[in-house]
Amino acid sequence: MSTPNAPVTDEKSAPRSNPFRSFNFSTRFWVSLVIVVAVVVLGLAGFLYPTGSGEKVGSLYDAPGGGLPLGTDNFGHDVLAVLMAGTRTSLIIGLVAGSIATAIGVAVGLVAGFVGGWLEEVLMGITNVVLAIPSIIVLILISISLPQSSIWSLAVVIGITAWPWTARAVRAQASSVATREHIDVARLSGARLPSILLVDVLPYILSYAVMAFVLQVSGAILAESALSMLGLGPSGTDSLGTQLHWALAFQAVATGAWWAFLPPTIVLTLVSFGFLLLQASLDEVFNPRLRRGKKKQMKQAAARRAKEAAALAAGEQAPAAGADPRPVPTSAGGAA
Repeated sequence: MSTPNAPVTDEKSAPRSNPFRSFNFSTRFWVSLVIVVAVVVLGLAGFLYPTGSGEKVGSLYDAPGGGLPLGTDNFGHDVLAVLMAGTRTSLIIGLVAGSIATAIGVAVGLVAGFVGGWLEEVLMGITNVVLAIPSIIVLILISISLPQSSIWSLAVVIGITAWPWTARAVRAQASSVATREHIDVARLSGARLPSILLVDVLPYILSYAVMAFVLQVSGAILAESALSMLGLGPSGTDSLGTQLHWALAFQAVATGAWWAFLPPTIVLTLVSFGFLLLQASLDEVFNPRLRRGKKKQMKQAAARRAKEAAALAAGEQAPAAGADPRPVPTSAGGAA
């Protein structure tokens, strides 16, 4: 029962705490977010662009101008239209492959790190074997063996070859969470292994899974570009890698047609830089020890404590207020 003297207006006027303030988003986070959003907008803008990526609008390597902001490629297609379609394709492959790789890595790492024993040895042995084999070789061999390479098949191939690093890192995180007290409470309450993994272990490593997903997306886009430059990309579909492949095949660099190879190179650079910067900034968001604002607050608190300690020490050394500063006379027996 509330006291009658308690003011009612205080409860209404009390400011609500901002839940997003604790995340402390840094400048790097917003810069990386702007870069990633700009790349996504570039890919989606192809739906509104008047020229299709497969529509012939000129001849071989027409220079920019005359309604063509980036000129034409070796097939006479609008380079900007091809760039938009290629960015969209590369993003789709990156998202699908990154999701597959993160899901496999998190599942393997969770089970291996939490269960331990012989199961951990088997799973980590398989992980180490996959790590020992160069992934680019496996990607090339699998891509060659496919009868027809599509966006989805290429994304699956990239995803099932990129999970080991995530599994090793998640395994280390799950091993540390398995020794905490709330895990013992869950076991004593009769919870089963899947429930413990999903409810009691996964939330503690979810931040790392998000950061691993960001890196997996970036790595998958670069892997697709490498395969496409070798001529093993998706058939009948434009991507950033296939755009570079045809530019190199038709000697765009030698002829000085910079508009054919420079735009996809810039977009790939922005993708790699943006996602890597986003991962680093998310590490600061999820890890309180790495937050720049937190470090500043800790330094200010340390300086404040040092100042208070110095003031306290100075007060102890000063004579007490009201005390007689004259020396106390010694007894006759104590005189020299």
